[in-house]
Order: sequence, then C-alpha cells, then structure tokens
Amino acid sequence: MKLYKLVFFVLLIVALVSCKNDYSKYTKVPEYVNNLQPANQKYFDAYDKTLELWDVDYQELYIPTQYGTAHVIASGLGNSESLVLLHGMNASSTMWYPNIKALSEDFQVFAIDFLLEPGKSYKEAEINEIEQVSAWYFEVIEKLKLKEYSIIGASKGGWMAVNLALYNQDKIKKMVLLSPAQTFIWIRPSANLFENIVSLFSSDDKQFETSLKTMSINPANIEKKYLDQYYLATKRDSLNEFTLDMTPFSKNDLKSLKMPVLVLIGDDDMINNDKSIRLTKELIGSGQAEVISNAGHFLSIDQADAVNAKMIEFLKN
Repeated sequence: MKLYKLVFFVLLIVALVSCKNDYSKYTKVPEYVNNLQPANQKYFDAYDKTLELWDVDYQELYIPTQYGTAHVIASGLGNSESLVLLHGMNASSTMWYPNIKALSEDFQVFAIDFLLEPGKSYKEAEINEIEQVSAWYFEVIEKLKLKEYSIIGASKGGWMAVNLALYNQDKIKKMVLLSPAQTFIWIRPSANLFENIVSLFSSDDKQFETSLKTMSINPANIEKKYLDQYYLATKRDSLNEFTLDMTPFSKNDLKSLKMPVLVLIGDDDMINNDKSIRLTKELIGSGQAEVISNAGHFLSIDQADAVNAKMIEFLKN
C-alpha cells in the first residue's frame, strides 16, 4: 500500500472513531450553572454529591435545544449499542446510581434530566403540551446522533417512553418499563395512597418520610446522598400543564407497539398491580412482564441486582 493511501486510511479510521463518541462540544458548562441562585445552588450541590455514587466513568453533557438546555449523563461510551434512560418524577438521572454500572458494561448509556423537573436541565421556552415534551426528547436524541437505541423508563419516565414510541418507534430497538405510572391503569385507591393523602396535613419531613415508606420496601437501603437530593426536589413544584395528559394508553395504542417490551413491577407497588402484567402480555405483541419480589415502586433501588439482571438479559437477547 502506498504511503498516501495508508495515511488516508489511518485518518479515515480516526475520524470515524472520533465522530462516533465525540460529545466534547457538549461538555462546556453553561452560564446558568455558574450563576445559580442559592436554592438552586444547594440542589446542584446535592446532585453532585449523588453523582459520587456513580461508580463508572461519565461525562456531563449540556445539549442546547429549542426549549432550553438538556443535561445528559453519558456512560459506557466505548460500547456500540445505545440506551436512553428516562427517570421518574422529581428523581432526576441520579436515581440510576444502583443500575448504571451494570448497564454501562454493555451499552453506551444516556440518562436525560427532564426539562420540567428538578435536575440540571434548564428551560428557556414555555412548554405547555405533551407534543412539545416529545419534540424536546427527540431533539436531544437527534443531537446525540442515536440512529437506533433501547430505552428504559421508570414510573413517569415509563409513560414518557411509551408516548415517545407512539410518535416514532422505528428507532427504538427495545423498551423496559419499571412500574410505569398511568400507563396501563389508573392509580388505584389503596392504604398507601390514603397514607400519603393524610400526611399532607403533616410537616414536610413527615410527608417525605411517609412517601418513602409507601414507595420503597426498605427506605433505609436508599443512599443518604440521594435522599438528600430527592428531598430538595420534592420541595419544588414540579407539576406542569401536561401532567393531566398522562392518562392510561388505549388498547389500540399498546397493540401498536412493535418492539419487544419488558414491564417490571414490585410486589408492593402502589402504582401498578397484576392488571398491568396481564395487559402487557395480552396487548403488546412482544410484551413480557414480571413481578419483582420484596420491592415497592422504587424497585430499581429496592432490588437493584435482580432488576439489573432482568433488564440486561432482556436487552441483550
């Protein structure tokens, strides 16, 4: 091979490798992070403390969009298959701290902070409709240059994942839903729900304690750094206009899902029950569903090892 051909070949390989995982243009910390108000600074500090639990290498990406800046935590960038994570309400991307190491071993993982809730994303334009939320997520995914990806959504993030698939599911390879909220069924009256309603007349600390007890089978198992951050998040008003649009999907919507779908719920889950399992198997052509023992709504924390194993087995096979 002539020298100039060899040089061209080497440069081409370097260019291809660099383009594949080069998100360096998104790593610059934006101005809003450097000019936080005291309350926001306290939350960001707590967020960074939780990231100390992120036991794999990661990059924090700040991706400009038409609605504001999306903060994305990227891990496992040396892998070929892509995986998008959508967190639960007020949980932020740091909720994945018990799962990220296992997921990053086989996938390049992108955990997206929802623009309308506490996290490091920053809203700069009004979002009043669910269509705008979907457009924002798709813009983030497009700028990450993900031609094909799998997606994991927890609780509210599970509803989001299904909604995204209904807009454009051609690029979604597989989907995992961890106790998806308002996706298959309405939240039913229960002792746990009643306990949360009663606690509204108590102090903030009591409300938070009650919420944890009804969401997790073992709140003591949740890392304190994450609890500190989550507590600050719950003190903010994260309800928004489109929340009322989060109603269970129709049978036809669920039947239209083409990709394999895995639904996992805890056996002490106040959001879902056996009906969610049955509807998954009945309506989704490639749907699988299981109940995780000794787990509440926060099953990815309550039984992290079991959930990690089931997610990875499903995603890889």
